[in-house]
Amino acid sequence: MTALPPKAGRRSSLTQEMQINPMDKPVAITMGDAAGIGPEIVAKAFRDAAHLCRGCFVAGDVATMRRASACIARSGQQPLPVAVLEHIEEAFAVPPGCIPVVQVGRPQPLVPFGRVSASGGALAGACVAWAAQAALRVEVGAMVTAPLNKLALSAAGGLYAGYPGHTEMLQALAAQFSGRTVAELPVRMMLANDELRTVLVSIHLSLRQAIEAVDFDNVFQTLQITDRALRGMLGRAPRIAVAGLNPHAGEGGLFGQEEIDIISPAIEAARAAGMCVDGPVAPDTVFMRARARQAAASEFDVVVAMYHDQGLIPVKYLGLDQGVNVTLGLPFIRTSPDHGTAFDIAGKGTADAASMVAAIRMARQLAGFSPRHSLPD
Repeated sequence: MTALPPKAGRRSSLTQEMQINPMDKPVAITMGDAAGIGPEIVAKAFRDAAHLCRGCFVAGDVATMRRASACIARSGQQPLPVAVLEHIEEAFAVPPGCIPVVQVGRPQPLVPFGRVSASGGALAGACVAWAAQAALRVEVGAMVTAPLNKLALSAAGGLYAGYPGHTEMLQALAAQFSGRTVAELPVRMMLANDELRTVLVSIHLSLRQAIEAVDFDNVFQTLQITDRALRGMLGRAPRIAVAGLNPHAGEGGLFGQEEIDIISPAIEAARAAGMCVDGPVAPDTVFMRARARQAAASEFDVVVAMYHDQGLIPVKYLGLDQGVNVTLGLPFIRTSPDHGTAFDIAGKGTADAASMVAAIRMARQLAGFSPRHSLPD
């Protein structure tokens, strides 16, 4: 079906029901790699959390989303129809029970499920680039990204081959848009759920490279980005814990000097700049102290971890179903589910959409403030 044309009074009634300010922008959801579960979990979000998805639309491929809708159709029920939008503002006029889609580029042949392909990587990358440009032009209020496959992205070649993931691509696009270098627009990954938030000093690097990336500038810059972003989210100065790099946070130099020579000086500089920072804390206990539980409040609002797995394993252990990836430092809001493309179950309709729903919910919450006003340069 084609998009429903906006009717008089229709948008105002939808905004009243959603309690959305009429000035709010639609939320773009990229469909991810078409060979994976991304399109399915996006379709499930529109089916199972229709109230949350009002004013959202999919930046993707119409045929792929129709296939995804058919994959998740329950026995005896018709697939959700796909509403093809000509203008993104029409997302507010699409009723529940439809999946609004903006066709990115020309329609292409369907990508086979479960296979790494250059065509799948190129289509997924194009959807991310399209949504990012819309966000940079402030045509959308936030973007939510379904999972990419890094091998497929690399196989696509050209523009996409140099990016190991979403974060680096979005950073490069935002820097280019603003006329800056990538180094002049530092970003960080935050993984969050209801119990724990963690921000990473480095993202997709080998462990050896990640250890080398633990220097004063990177640690201090991470603390700055974390403080600015969390102040906007919490409305107050966040309590930041900094994990040590070495066992027992170096044990006074017995197990390494990084805590003494690098991490502690960065913490002192952050405190001098007015940030509420504690550490370095032994990495085997800091996440327990930062975990929020019903029985006891957490000591910290966020943990700054020194490298990818140090920070992400604790959050993912608490449950992939509610984990959300947030990119801090961009001039727009971007969230993503905390899992990959799951090629092994793609097309079966069994993928869990809980993390996608959580990512959409967090994007809407964060869209309540503007990073352009809340996060100074």
